[in-house]
Amino acid sequence: MSSSMESTYLPATTESIAKAQEAKDASESISILYRVIQDPSSSPDALRIKELAITNLTNYLTKENRAEDLRNLLTQLRPFFSLIPKAKTAKIVRGVIDAVAKIPGTSDLQISLCKEMVEWTRAEKRTFLRQRVESRLAALLLENREYTEALTLLTGLIKEVRRLDDKLLLVDIDLLESKLHFSLRNLPKAKASLTAARTAANAIYVPPAQQGTIDLQSGILHAEEKDYKTAYSYFFEAFEAFNALEDPRAIFSLKYMLLCKIMVNQADDVAGIISSKASLKYVGPDVDAMKAVADAYSKRSLKYFETALRDYKAQLEEDPIVHRHLSSLYDTLLEQNLCRLIEPYSKVEIEHIAQMIELPIDHVEKKLSQMILDKKFAGTLDQGAGCLIIFEELTTEAIFPATLETISNVGKVVDSLYMRSAKIMA
Repeated sequence: MSSSMESTYLPATTESIAKAQEAKDASESISILYRVIQDPSSSPDALRIKELAITNLTNYLTKENRAEDLRNLLTQLRPFFSLIPKAKTAKIVRGVIDAVAKIPGTSDLQISLCKEMVEWTRAEKRTFLRQRVESRLAALLLENREYTEALTLLTGLIKEVRRLDDKLLLVDIDLLESKLHFSLRNLPKAKASLTAARTAANAIYVPPAQQGTIDLQSGILHAEEKDYKTAYSYFFEAFEAFNALEDPRAIFSLKYMLLCKIMVNQADDVAGIISSKASLKYVGPDVDAMKAVADAYSKRSLKYFETALRDYKAQLEEDPIVHRHLSSLYDTLLEQNLCRLIEPYSKVEIEHIAQMIELPIDHVEKKLSQMILDKKFAGTLDQGAGCLIIFEELTTEAIFPATLETISNVGKVVDSLYMRSAKIMA
């Protein structure tokens, strides 16, 4: 029992609620609301006032960052839940869990709270609420990178929800499963789960926030397959949905849109997107980070690129989606830089290139040999002399393949005539 709860209750009336709102500080308001909840009356009016008191109490405890008290509140309210409809119980429970989520540094508490509520809902046979709390628990486990436990939970939950045909919850769970498989680097299963989420979503009305989440996940998977143009269109759809809802995920959609533009060699478009009316309100470290990467890419400068990585480490390297694409972007930049440096030469020392690009010789030599094998330019490495020899690009005359084809056809005719003459002679 919380220390804020007193032995004497207050009647569950609008006057008691007003008294709590007029209290001089939050602690007094919380104390009054606890006493209102203790009122033993179970008349319809009293229950309605108690529900209001619980909502107000949840808000006060959230503002005061009293996560443990919120957790205890759910335990204390269990007798009250038996007096009100199951739908209202579900609303209160989910409201309190959401309130705990707003308090920073409470992920472990949220997980243990969800596990407690799953046990209680199972004992009380409240299937509808249990499935939603289990879905929230799976999302929390995914955030905490407890992938095995999350996957076990989701596998059982998906089978159960499919049997009940609860499409809206199914969309949520399929999306979660897609994110989980993506985190485990299992792209085929991530795509299959996303397709299942889309199929379920097509059969019902999907709230804009959920549609935005589907588009965001679609963009992430297409970007992983290097289909950046399609990914950009999905990120744009997600950005528009989140922007209209003022959802904080809008900034991530915008960030990934800019990443796609850089990856398809259209870094010059980044400034235009950032200065658009919808994007201006999101200007901050995340957008600045992508702008710095775009500038480095436009200038084909590894030095600027490494500076951007260092200055915006939280926004670039600690974002798992952006981080996945940074290594390929770094490789592309390195290749562009090397191509720019060797452009004026027909023969150049590898040591000289390494000095100009400010990288170790063996690293530069390895990259140059890889570029030659990938036919990024025509040349060879003279390792004895420590030089790179660049060949001129040979243009193939169109007449040569045609001539070879004609000679090949004449050869076939001659062979055919020889075979016929050999039959006649026989």
